[in-house]
Amino acid sequence: MRFSGTIDYSTVVKPVMSTTMPEAKRRVMSLYKAWFRAIPTIMDKFDISVSEKDCRVKIREKFEMNRNVSDIRTIDLLVMKGQMELVETLRLFKTKSHVMAFFRDSVPEKPKDFLSKFLDGQ
Repeated sequence: MRFSGTIDYSTVVKPVMSTTMPEAKRRVMSLYKAWFRAIPTIMDKFDISVSEKDCRVKIREKFEMNRNVSDIRTIDLLVMKGQMELVETLRLFKTKSHVMAFFRDSVPEKPKDFLSKFLDGQ
C-alpha cells in the first residue's frame, strides 16, 4: 500500500498540556512567576553567595533563551522541565554545587597562577 501526499502532523499529534498558544503563554508566565517567588527560599536554603538581583537576571536570561519557540508541544515540554527543576530545587534534591552551576558563566573564574592566587588572598 502506497501513501501519496503529506500528513499534517499538527492535527495528528495530541497536545501535551496546552491546546492554544495563549494557554501555553499563560503556563510560561505562571512558571516564571513561580521561579521569582522561590528565589528568597532558594537563597536561604542553599546559602548561595549570589544576590537576589543576579538570580532574577539569570532566570530571566534562561527564559529569554527560549523566547522564539513557537511550537506549542515544545513550549509545554520546556514548561514541564522547568517545573521539575523548580520542584527538585525546592525539595533539596539538588546540592549547593548544582545551584551554583546555574551561575557558572556569570561567576568570575578563580585565579590559576601563584601570584594571582596570592593577590586574591587564597
